[in-house]
Amino acid sequence: MSGASVVSLSRREREIMDILFRLGRASVSEVLGELADPPSYSAVRTMLGRLEEKGHIAHDQDGARYLYRAVADRETARGSAIERIVRTFFEGSPGRTVAALLDHSAQDLTQTELTELASLIERMQRERTS
Repeated sequence: MSGASVVSLSRREREIMDILFRLGRASVSEVLGELADPPSYSAVRTMLGRLEEKGHIAHDQDGARYLYRAVADRETARGSAIERIVRTFFEGSPGRTVAALLDHSAQDLTQTELTELASLIERMQRERTS
């Protein structure tokens, strides 16, 4: 993502990125068709242009139309966003970040998710002590 952060995107830009991650490639019309409460065609075209200027997406030409795609895959974008959140809001501390997330949404975790988190923590502790 060339240093650009998904965290700095507007709600609508994040929605467009989600559409491009899901579809892989999409024209302006296809993006427009996927948006909730869509703005005008020209507004979507402008947002896609802005996302391209920011380095988040690129386009390929297919005849007369442009097909837009995310520059980085979802995992890379997710990692970039998490790193920025940890740095910006939690003084670079992954522990503080996880604690805040659990404080905020622990009641939404399923038993399976809690078990997976406990297993991950145990594995990390074993790796650290070996």
